[in-house]
Amino acid sequence: MTEWLTREQALQRLNVRPQTLYAYVSRGRIGMKPDDADPRRSQYRADDIAALATRRDRGRSPQAIAESAIAWGEPAIATSISTVLHGRLIYRGKDAVEFSATARLEETAGLLWASDRPVSFASLTASAARQSGTPTAFARLSALAAEGWPSLGRRSAMLQQDGAAATSVLATALGAAPGSEPVHTRLAQGWSVEAAGADLIRKALVLLADHELNASTFAARVAASTGAPVAACLLAGLATLAGPRHGGAGAAAIALVEDAERLGPDEAIARWLAHDRPLPGFGHPLYPEGDPRADGVFSGLEIDEGLSRLRKAVLAATGLHPNIDFALAAMTRSLRLPADAPFRLFALGRSVGWTAHAIEQVTSKRLIRPRARYDGPISAGMKATDGNI
Repeated sequence: MTEWLTREQALQRLNVRPQTLYAYVSRGRIGMKPDDADPRRSQYRADDIAALATRRDRGRSPQAIAESAIAWGEPAIATSISTVLHGRLIYRGKDAVEFSATARLEETAGLLWASDRPVSFASLTASAARQSGTPTAFARLSALAAEGWPSLGRRSAMLQQDGAAATSVLATALGAAPGSEPVHTRLAQGWSVEAAGADLIRKALVLLADHELNASTFAARVAASTGAPVAACLLAGLATLAGPRHGGAGAAAIALVEDAERLGPDEAIARWLAHDRPLPGFGHPLYPEGDPRADGVFSGLEIDEGLSRLRKAVLAATGLHPNIDFALAAMTRSLRLPADAPFRLFALGRSVGWTAHAIEQVTSKRLIRPRARYDGPISAGMKATDGNI
């Protein structure tokens, strides 16, 4: 439940003057609402105030700010594509969960790419669908990247075409049947899923399309900043997504579910925590009160009794709520999808976001090239001649 502070409490925690507090509110950095007991007074969102206090404690030097930006710190790159605001995922001003109620991935691409024409991920090549899976996705995207045009100096509309082509290749490689239907329909056909399941796949793809500056998106933007082809930018994102701390979290969540079935929820949780492992599928730094993307998937999904018991046991033991990875694991079990379906859904949905960020980065005409803070050995001669060391 959201915690709200009085004006006096907020000023004390931040150690600032009232004018500074009001400036934070006007800039959207601190949420504010009327006091339920006295509408003439205001209350201030506690988690926003805690975040501001943490940033201040890290220090205000350029070095401290830069280092803190690498992991869940200060925003490092300006974007108009998506953000997380007060526990909600926003796509270009639209609430992503509300948008996912009816939108398809194609419409999501149109929104995130700011496209002035309909987007299609159609694939009419039947032979390409004979092989599918994660290795095939890497191979086909690599081939497309090797043949692609550099992205610099080209109009956004052309880059959008490249992104649509790359996403179409990914869709087929990840199991979508050939055809001109919406990509979620083709994926459901490839996985032999009925209509109700197809709609869940649609919703999941939309909710996975973008998530601000996550690790794979940052990799895609770095590639784009060099002028790499759009397909190469998506390949950089896909390679980063393959890590167990990112796209591999869905598989880990399934492993936790299987442990809970075999050992019982409490024993499984205790064993994971005893090995100093965070519980996969639960908790998220950006969503302390619960991942809205998971809630969006759960709204159309029947969770079996075993998953429900695990969910309750984790909340009781840790206070953590399910995140999107747990929702994908539950969806995989419910629809009897391929074991690596969470990764496939993640890769296909997020390819739309990678394309959006690649286009935004290319049009900014900026190279991403941060400096490293060297902490290795220094020779005596270097110390004597370099006043900066």
